[in-house]
Amino acid sequence: MIAALFVDVRGIYSHRPDVDPWDKARDARLYAGPHPVVAHPPCQLWTNMAAVNWKRYGRERPAWYPGGDDGGCFAFALSAVRRWGGVLEHPASTHAWAVHGLPRPPRDGWQYLLSAGDGVEAVCEVAQVAYGCKARKRTWLFYSGRTAPASFETTAPPATHQIGSFDRLKPTLSGRAASATPPAFAELLIALATPSDP
Repeated sequence: MIAALFVDVRGIYSHRPDVDPWDKARDARLYAGPHPVVAHPPCQLWTNMAAVNWKRYGRERPAWYPGGDDGGCFAFALSAVRRWGGVLEHPASTHAWAVHGLPRPPRDGWQYLLSAGDGVEAVCEVAQVAYGCKARKRTWLFYSGRTAPASFETTAPPATHQIGSFDRLKPTLSGRAASATPPAFAELLIALATPSDP
């Protein structure tokens, strides 16, 4: 069993017998184990666009600004992965990484942060286009477990779409499509979170 934290219960993790989905209504910050987790903490207050939206439109203060707050979601997700094992995903270049002391990951595989005793921690970057997303959707992963994480696809085919409308050279994904997890990427995350014998 895997606990999927901060997810849409109508999304890719719903109706799976091996996944316990925690959405906004259940409040993923209340998860108390014991299963490994796949964590998708909310990202909107950690991206560069959060600063633009706050300054231009008066929306919520970015989480990394003084007085900014994401409700403790990222901190909880990180602690849950460290406590129960599993993987956390967030958009590439998220400010949450620096605020929580995680290094910028490489694009060509895992960078190990801790590999001693009975624990392994590692970070990496993956492009979700390699797993069926129409946009490149660069994503950073944080892994914690008893054994080294499995390798993954580091080559990415060209994207046919984009997220956001910055250059307007490609069609833009809808907000729902942009935030959705492609099935093959969900399978990768579940596989990473599934404990294996050391």
